[in-house]
Amino acid sequence: MTQNARKKNKFIGIIISLVVITIPWLIIFAVNRQMELNSQSTGVREVNFTKDTLPKLVDHSKFEILKQEFTQPEQVTQACLTCHNGRQMELMQTAHWNWDREVIHKGKKTRIGKRNIVNNYCTATNTNTWKCSSCHIGFGYKDKTFNFKDQNKIDCMVCHDNTGTYEKQPLGSGYPVTEKQRFESKTYFPPKYNYIAQNVGLPTRNNCGKCHFYGGGGDNVKHGDLSSDLFKPNKQMDVHMDIEGNNLQCTDCHEADRHRIMGKAFSVSSANEDRMNCEKCHTETPHQNKILNKHIARIACQTCHIPVYAKGVPTKMKWDWSTTGKLDKMGKKINEHDSLGNHTYSTEKGSFEWKTNVEPDYVWFNGTAEQYKYGDVIEDTSKVLQVNKFFGSYDDPKSKIVPVKIHRGKQIYDPVNKMLITPHIYGHDSTAYKTGLDWNLSAEVGMKEAGLPYSGKYAFIETEMYWKINHMVAEADKALSCKDCHAREGRLKNVAGFYMPGRDRSAIFDIFGVVMVAFTIIGVTIHSLIRYIKKDCIACDN
Repeated sequence: MTQNARKKNKFIGIIISLVVITIPWLIIFAVNRQMELNSQSTGVREVNFTKDTLPKLVDHSKFEILKQEFTQPEQVTQACLTCHNGRQMELMQTAHWNWDREVIHKGKKTRIGKRNIVNNYCTATNTNTWKCSSCHIGFGYKDKTFNFKDQNKIDCMVCHDNTGTYEKQPLGSGYPVTEKQRFESKTYFPPKYNYIAQNVGLPTRNNCGKCHFYGGGGDNVKHGDLSSDLFKPNKQMDVHMDIEGNNLQCTDCHEADRHRIMGKAFSVSSANEDRMNCEKCHTETPHQNKILNKHIARIACQTCHIPVYAKGVPTKMKWDWSTTGKLDKMGKKINEHDSLGNHTYSTEKGSFEWKTNVEPDYVWFNGTAEQYKYGDVIEDTSKVLQVNKFFGSYDDPKSKIVPVKIHRGKQIYDPVNKMLITPHIYGHDSTAYKTGLDWNLSAEVGMKEAGLPYSGKYAFIETEMYWKINHMVAEADKALSCKDCHAREGRLKNVAGFYMPGRDRSAIFDIFGVVMVAFTIIGVTIHSLIRYIKKDCIACDN
């Protein structure tokens, strides 16, 4: 073999070696890039949300019984039931009315709901029902003496008013605004019952939002993905409810059958029933890319398609009750706000933290949950207490990774009996914390009303509460891309139980891989140098 031929072979050998080493990395990069482009450009396939034309609704203005001048809201209900007889029995079986439902809690069948679980916002309804029930779908639910079997106390208007004029009292136990309140506040206007009764129809976002957007006493306080921004959202706020696009109403997804509504908040519900799934409209293969479709088996659609929540109105992320009671130099209560008007400190309520455009946390969830019920014993008071738990894991085939808002709190508990206290917070009597600023009195009255023991001692414990994120869905090209999760510090860095390429590593395999690559490069280099220096290499010639 001539010298030129040997040099040519050496050069070709070096090129081939470099290509062999480089090709795998190029393939990995190309696949990841294609997945990213597909997820951005394809998104979900187009779904036609246009519903079949509904039959013309009944013109309620033609009914003589609805033309009378109603003086009490109960009279409207009685008029409604003259035609819609039987509907009251359906509604009185729902959690919207009862504020609880039958579940299995800690191995026993019981009823759980707002009436007997503790949260880390206003803590418990208990002696505070008259305030909390401002959004109850009934009239006069102020304490445990309320008659849940009285059909005349059902509030039909709060869900079916299509005039947009119906308003409930902020502190009225579910009753609508009165003429006296309008005169005193000059803010609220009492509803014209006959006008509303003649203009009822299917619930709209306005009906649902008046309660669900303001849970916890303010706009977007609790959920994080339900705020006044959704009354008239644009595409950037929510692609489904965009008023110039799909313009879906709440009931388009949360369909009802005999007043039993699909979908539930797992902050107050534990059973895996009446769930809402994106696949109902989008199917289980919404992407053109097969790899993305495989992700749906273990990753909820919301995980990728809701990159942030609280896009407009801030949401409360932390509530610390332990800082309450501070007074200014004049001995008066303190109320501090941020630039947007959100409470950051209140003598009566403590300290708060708010955020906008929040990246969700992520957890495994199989559709079942558990809540802290009145009287549950805290197993370890040195740890953060989860007042509601989302069950699920990688080993559970029914589990998917879902986005959540985690609200963190610090709330009162009994360190002797090891249970959360259900304090009497709101009221005009001196035992209400808001009035007397005395936690001991508040705890004593609240626990007595709940039928629970109180040791006479109290402290504060850190708590967490999970809220599943379902709304404020982004446009397809704004969804998360591959690199948002497949990275060491990606979105799913804290989701345990499985191996994820790009996020996880093995020191042993990493070292082995580096050594192999190094030896390959060294071997190729040495071989090339030998061929170049020793022109008459017998092995090379052969």
